Amino acid sequence: MAESVDFKRLYWHSRRGMLELDLILIPFLKQHYAGLPEDDQLRYRELLKSEDQDMFKWFLGRELPEDKELRKIVKIINKRTKAPAHSD
Repeated sequence: MAESVDFKRLYWHSRRGMLELDLILIPFLKQHYAGLPEDDQLRYRELLKSEDQDMFKWFLGRELPEDKELRKIVKIINKRTKAPAHSD
């Protein structure tokens, strides 16, 4: 039951003010989140604290997060959702 409540909370926080982000985050959450190692799940939760405009740039491959932990989860999401990759 706790997992269900946690998932619902994450689903709610994954819904953003931008449709483009919803189309990346919601499918990632549904299809890949549960299979992530715990440290990557924590990174995902931290990512959700980011501003929509920042995430939009990261997922379009225009920029990468300065924080290396956020950078890792952004790369994981981009790889698994086929979002544009950013060259290092």
